[in-house]
Amino acid sequence: MQASIQEVARLTGTTSRTLRHYDAVGLLPPTRVAANGYRWYDEDALVRLQRILLLRRLGLGLDEIARVLDEEGDELAALRRHLTTLRAEQQRLSRLVATVERTITARENGEPLMADEMLDGFDHTRHREEVERRWGADAYARSDAWWRGMPDDERAAWQERSAALGADWVAAATAGTDPTSPHARALAERHVAWLRSVPGTPAHDRPEALVGYVLGLADMYVADERFAAAYGGAQGAAFVRAALQDWAAHQG
Repeated sequence: MQASIQEVARLTGTTSRTLRHYDAVGLLPPTRVAANGYRWYDEDALVRLQRILLLRRLGLGLDEIARVLDEEGDELAALRRHLTTLRAEQQRLSRLVATVERTITARENGEPLMADEMLDGFDHTRHREEVERRWGADAYARSDAWWRGMPDDERAAWQERSAALGADWVAAATAGTDPTSPHARALAERHVAWLRSVPGTPAHDRPEALVGYVLGLADMYVADERFAAAYGGAQGAAFVRAALQDWAAHQG
């Protein structure tokens, strides 16, 4: 099976110009070029394009995509990792879709809004039991008060930063980034700064406990599938843990 450049552009929602650029930079050469100059792509080329488009959605640049594709020889393993990431995102989006649908229905029918339903998918309390068990009820109460007292615009900005951090972790893990690399170290620094921004936690209140707190969370990301899902699954969570462990090893 082969598809022309026009067919590929139409099916992927990209442009022929983009596909030619991918060829020019060595990222996706066509399988063959006909005598009339038309470019054709076979099944292997289309699978490679699928991987390119998935990595682009994760925010990777073309140079980094090329490195990932060149270094990652096991195509099926890479696709399985992509699938894990996509399923985690699918689950998150499904919850948000259901939340918005319930809100619309309630508004249309003049029904009262139930906060626990309206905010499902945004719920910051879903790990309350875990937090209280590990760090005490006071830690949860203080962080909960901070969250509820935050102005709406600040809360939205904090959620946006959190989502961006999570997406960057997933992108780095999917790209096969070395957890001891400068890029992973920078992500770990951002993650620790994110943890330190929450009042009531050891990261915020007890600098001497910071490293132990970070390492404990890193283990929890791997051990608890609820947390692992935020990083694309077990493999992504393992990458986050390894990067945070490397960060901790370099602390004084």
